[in-house]
Amino acid sequence: MDHTFSLTRRRLLAAGAATALSTHAWAAGSDKPEKEEVRVGFIPLTDCASVVMASVLGFDKKYGIKIVLSKEASWPGVRDKLVNGELDAAHVLYGLVYGVHLGAGGPKKDMAVLMNLNHNGQAITLSRKLADKGAVDGASLAKLMRTEQREYTFAQTFPTGTHAMWLYYWLAAHGINPMQDAKVITVPPPQMVANMRIGNMDGFCVGEPWNHRAIVDGIGITATTTQDIWRDHPEKVLGTSAEWVKKYPNTARALTAAVLDAGRWIDASMSNKVKMAETIADKSYVNTSVDVINQRILGRYQNGLGKTWDDPHAMKFFNDGAVNYPYLSDGMWFLTQQKRWGLLKAEPDYLGVATQVNRIDVYKDAAAMAKVSLPKSPLRSVKMVDGALWDGKNPAAYAASFKLKA
Repeated sequence: MDHTFSLTRRRLLAAGAATALSTHAWAAGSDKPEKEEVRVGFIPLTDCASVVMASVLGFDKKYGIKIVLSKEASWPGVRDKLVNGELDAAHVLYGLVYGVHLGAGGPKKDMAVLMNLNHNGQAITLSRKLADKGAVDGASLAKLMRTEQREYTFAQTFPTGTHAMWLYYWLAAHGINPMQDAKVITVPPPQMVANMRIGNMDGFCVGEPWNHRAIVDGIGITATTTQDIWRDHPEKVLGTSAEWVKKYPNTARALTAAVLDAGRWIDASMSNKVKMAETIADKSYVNTSVDVINQRILGRYQNGLGKTWDDPHAMKFFNDGAVNYPYLSDGMWFLTQQKRWGLLKAEPDYLGVATQVNRIDVYKDAAAMAKVSLPKSPLRSVKMVDGALWDGKNPAAYAASFKLKA
């Protein structure tokens, strides 16, 4: 354990030295963006908001670029367009970027995470039919699956993505092995509600506003929020290819700074959040009614069974910059879960991969441009819903420690 941590520390210091060199090189040259029009993809979800608002409110112009938004239909579509260069960057699932980088989520290509877009704000929805039989949370779902045996189907949005990892972690925390005790399917976020309505799945994990939409439509209930699985978890990222960052480093910094400004604007006040909800509800973006978006963005939750609560840990886009830093420990956590569930066959170089993908160097420069403060360490710790501590210090041991795995 001590050897692992000292090795980790040496490599973190080395990464910091490389970052310092990169910053110096940038300061010595021109910071004019090499590419002024930046094509950025997004999926119709509430957490595309900072990317959309950076364009709508003109934060991009401040940094000498124009964000051209491209609405996409599915995560595999986003992946393919990032890989082949049709998109410069995208609002994208954290775990998708890592899956592509390692060749576990389709074609293999070196990828980059420029920043976190948001924390929290996803949920797990169970069908009304399950709720009517008493399955309203993890424990009661496990009990029903034991007593009423059949094939139970759950949906996530991409095999190596965040929603798959939250779903699997939550099921396993309640003694349900997602690889053995259930059937798991992949469904694009905007199609979740329609698929549940026709009985294609018993439950799903997706971003908002589709969990709240299932409640409004009377077909599902919220069994848990993802912030109850991991408080202040990383969610969507601003992702691109390593090749694109190498070719357009100043553009990458400008884009990151513009989206940081937009996230700060969203989190600055409740009225800004309401304005954001009104903007992204439009058919050009999320294409749903404003009230389906704005309740949960303001922290007003209901579970569809009469329970309501105010959640201080609802979706955040900035939180004084604490949301946006691409922590190496966050990236490594997704690798541990991909290893746990057999999506990665070999043990990855956890820290090496995270250091390569999470472009802390680009983020630091963008944060300086946008006047955003930085955390003291690229590692952070959290206690998960099952009581397990994750701190990024011994990822291989952590990945091997789970009783339920593939």
